[in-house]
Amino acid sequence: MTATPRAGDPVITPALVAEHGLTPDEFTRLVNMLGRQPTFTELGVISALWSEHCSYKHSRPVLRTLPTKAPWVLQGPGENAGVISIGEGLAVAFKIESHNHPSAVEPYQGAATGVGGILRDVFTMGARPIAMLNSLRFGSLDTPRVRYLVGGIVKGIGDYGNCVGIPTVAGDIMFDAAYEGNPLVNAMCVGILREEELIRAKAEGVGNPIISVGARTGRDGIHGASFASEDLSHNSDAKRPRVQVGDPFTEKLLLEATLELIASGNVVAIQDMGAAGLTSSSAEMAERGEVGVVIDTLKVPVREQGMTPYEILLSESQERMLVVAHKGREEAVRAILAKWDLHAEVIGEVIAEPVYRVVEGSHVVAEFPGTRLVTDCPMYTPEAKEGAAVIALRARDVHAIPSKPQEENPTWTLTQLLSSPTIASKQWVYRQYDSTVRTNTVLGPGAADAAVLRIRGSKKGLAVKTDCNGRYVYLEPRVGGRIAVAEAARNVACTGARPRAITNCLNFGNPKKPEVFWQFKEAVGGMGEACTALDTPVTGGNVSLYNENPSGAVYPTPTIGMVGVLDDVSRATGLAFRGPGDPIVLLGDLTNELGASEYLSWIHGVVAGAPPACDLKRERALIETLVESIQAGHVKSAHDCSEGGLAVALAECCIANPNAQVGATVSLTQWDHLPARATLFGEAQGRAVLTAANLPALLEIAGKHGVPAQVIGSTTPATDGLSIAVSGTNLTATLAELSYAYHGALERAMSKSISSALPTAEVPA
Repeated sequence: MTATPRAGDPVITPALVAEHGLTPDEFTRLVNMLGRQPTFTELGVISALWSEHCSYKHSRPVLRTLPTKAPWVLQGPGENAGVISIGEGLAVAFKIESHNHPSAVEPYQGAATGVGGILRDVFTMGARPIAMLNSLRFGSLDTPRVRYLVGGIVKGIGDYGNCVGIPTVAGDIMFDAAYEGNPLVNAMCVGILREEELIRAKAEGVGNPIISVGARTGRDGIHGASFASEDLSHNSDAKRPRVQVGDPFTEKLLLEATLELIASGNVVAIQDMGAAGLTSSSAEMAERGEVGVVIDTLKVPVREQGMTPYEILLSESQERMLVVAHKGREEAVRAILAKWDLHAEVIGEVIAEPVYRVVEGSHVVAEFPGTRLVTDCPMYTPEAKEGAAVIALRARDVHAIPSKPQEENPTWTLTQLLSSPTIASKQWVYRQYDSTVRTNTVLGPGAADAAVLRIRGSKKGLAVKTDCNGRYVYLEPRVGGRIAVAEAARNVACTGARPRAITNCLNFGNPKKPEVFWQFKEAVGGMGEACTALDTPVTGGNVSLYNENPSGAVYPTPTIGMVGVLDDVSRATGLAFRGPGDPIVLLGDLTNELGASEYLSWIHGVVAGAPPACDLKRERALIETLVESIQAGHVKSAHDCSEGGLAVALAECCIANPNAQVGATVSLTQWDHLPARATLFGEAQGRAVLTAANLPALLEIAGKHGVPAQVIGSTTPATDGLSIAVSGTNLTATLAELSYAYHGALERAMSKSISSALPTAEVPA
């Protein structure tokens, strides 16, 4: 059969091809593949499947360099979500994806549908979602538009997750002018399943029916995948109709129906209709199974009159799944969906002929030669070259930057850093999320470096975290990529969990710019080195390119979603000091590194210098020390040192629990040979602050692994505040001062311009 144009379809012109995001060479490639001119429907299909968002045409060759295998990896990249075994016949499915462009245009729905999509990616694997995470990046809170985006995005995430009944337990949020106009909204989901329940999206069985399940198809989200593959522009609001509209109540029904459907044994494969909707789900399932499919758009349940095949294929209406069922079990599938008040309609079948065919009744509107629809996508390797401006910034001597007069009192500097929105408590955000629904949350937001969840029926627990410092990656991409993985692993290890695997969301600018592609290649290279060294393979993820606005690209931000396993969840460890009289131990060492720090950015308005070095052997040794000592019961609290340095880490340990704050007296005089501001606020890697339950045993374990470990002080009653002796001076602060700076900063910034809301070291009466 040959596809022919429909009456009323537009004529294929160079302008129409360009409007669909295809280059002249790509259009020629399409014509050669078909052996004829494409129909309008075929042009739409290709525009979606060959978009950056679906095809990874600039990133796939680079991604192939990442380590993806380990004995515990049951499913690596290429499926809806990655899956790892955690023992006792249990497995974890997890994935992170971006919804950046939709959230920039319509923050509430953009963020909400990002949550819905990542939930579906996990439960289509046969896993019950147990936790949500998010990683957010925004511009300066001085800007009213940014405050609007923050409010809408946070509410969208919270409302969707809360309605579905999945706890949002962890994440990370950073603020920098580099993200002005192009926020990053990355959503992660984690689910539990038994290994034998794992199902894949692979179409098989000639004659098996293809069934549309869930919500009806509408006109929302058409060209969503293409939109996600473009630079944002001044007229991006005109693309608001490309943003999907979510319904979390339908999602909850779909979740339960899908898990019941999988358990029933009536289905062969199942896939979320996500980016590019019916087009990508049907084409990708066929390609994985190396079979043909035929889809009849007249049979697709729609919610609007007069929808064309083009619209039906490209719609990204939410809460929909595509199912391949066993032939003869169609009624059983319908019965399960009807039980949950959802639709299930047969819209096609698996065929032996190696073609991807779309019909409108008896009229063939699109036909492609088999798997080539997916496999013949063009691949590009653009020029990669580091930008001269970044080289100059990295080479700058940041130690030559003079201190401000106020910095004579280091308490001023510490309180200012604690009030930085990047460092300050995110309680204003996570209080809008239900973090305890389903009662599996052991350590939730703000309580530990990573969230910890119990696994019912087992002693085991999961630790989960997202992380990335885009400023590090901007100034030195390979080192920044290493640090993103290493810090996520440290955060998980500080709870007592062994880091096991990662998912990633690679947020970068326009890959056609040499400096951007250089950032991408180098950052992925650094990530791969860290994953290999730390034995945390990549199980999947997402690439989000073209994160640019008229002012330029965002910081390169390869967000890491890390999953770790605790053998005994009762040993899960938080970050807050537990009480007075405990020895405080620093694992790792101090350096004179100050480059790329939050101190330079927030206090001096400077982004420069080399980021701190990342020694992966030392990171591995630190992780081994943390996991062994915590699981043995030798540690009361653990917190890694990251943004803001050691002084900020100590302050956070004192005040993290507002209802049970603990003071500390610390001496760092053994490092008096270093500049005081580097000692206090430098961001040297491979460090953690612990309080010991069994000091000799802890020091013995650290020594065994070759990790520097020094007692630097002890915890005290809250009334004693925080005291740090360093370089001939003392930093002293009451916990009230620190709490005021830390706990209310974000809320104050959201309620008015942050420039007038910065706290001083004094507590208001």
